[in-house]
Amino acid sequence: MHQASEHIGAIAAALARAQADLTNPEKTLTAQIRSPFLRDDDRTFRYASLASGLDIVRKTLSQQEIATIQTTRVEQVTGHIHLTTLLAHSSGEWISSDWPVCAARDIEAPHRMGAALTYARRYALFALVGIAGEDDLDAPDTAAGSPAPPNLKASPGKGALNRAPVLRPGESAALREQLLRQLEALPASTDLLSWAMASLPLKNSLQEPDARHVEAAYQAKLEDAGRAQAEQTADLGDAASLPAAPAADAEAALQPTLPEAGLAYPKEPSRKRSKAHLLFVREQPCLVCQQTPCDAHHLKFAQARALGRKVSDEFTVPLCRAHHQELHQHGNERAWWANLQIAPLPVAQELWAASPVHDPANVAVSAASLAANLDSEAAG
Repeated sequence: MHQASEHIGAIAAALARAQADLTNPEKTLTAQIRSPFLRDDDRTFRYASLASGLDIVRKTLSQQEIATIQTTRVEQVTGHIHLTTLLAHSSGEWISSDWPVCAARDIEAPHRMGAALTYARRYALFALVGIAGEDDLDAPDTAAGSPAPPNLKASPGKGALNRAPVLRPGESAALREQLLRQLEALPASTDLLSWAMASLPLKNSLQEPDARHVEAAYQAKLEDAGRAQAEQTADLGDAASLPAAPAADAEAALQPTLPEAGLAYPKEPSRKRSKAHLLFVREQPCLVCQQTPCDAHHLKFAQARALGRKVSDEFTVPLCRAHHQELHQHGNERAWWANLQIAPLPVAQELWAASPVHDPANVAVSAASLAANLDSEAAG
């Protein structure tokens, strides 16, 4: 924030004379900006040290009776450390700027606070007197000799996404082993869906081979849990005098029976429809950003295309409205999920396994509702 005395005529004239003699300090130091994305290269730039800039500024400004003063204070409202840079003229006129440096809690890390303060002092002073102490990153200075050819990169294709930075191979392998150990240690009764949703951001940061390894292990764990649940259901059925029909069979009984057409090819499996399951999916957080509420998105590649028919409701996953629209605009659903490094099918299967549609009580209610509707239609 810029501040000044009531009148600045004298200091402005003195500063103008000083700026005629000021020169940019020599850029003798080099800094590197590391990119968080593997696809982008690191960037370097040259800059001048605070000491070299102060030598030039003090010598030139003192000839025009201008003093430089830099002080710090703690802003009580925000809890941030602020740097005030003041140019004071012998006439009593002054110009100052205020620069937020860092949070006051960084005092516990003196090295970090000192680096931020040095950075702020250099930028604030150089900006106030009108000199440049570093390269322009938008148009960096070229080294002596012929300029290097531009580094041309293909622009991202349609639907390219900004996802979390991917770990380096060593870090990715270590995280992969950690996730595999967690998955292996999960008991059979554990809610695998909760683990998958919690571990999804970590899995998305893995290298592609490591991510596939984790997905395969999760799929195997999911299948083992399904077999264990089926065996438990079978044991309970054998123990009962009148075994109840499985929930899936009860739900299938609600579907109207069609006469056999005697086709030469095997009949396509029925495509399940369940409003209760779609509502259950909408209540889950988005697979991409973990936000709610969500839409129930049908995975088109889960089943063969059929004219005017969506895939079965068992192949649905939660997506927030923004990512749902983005997926449809992308056009290539498999590529969209691959860009995010998300395997939606295992999540859809886990959601279907945990869906309330498998509760016999819900199936009984649905059967009663269907019978009531049929009776009312017959009476009409």
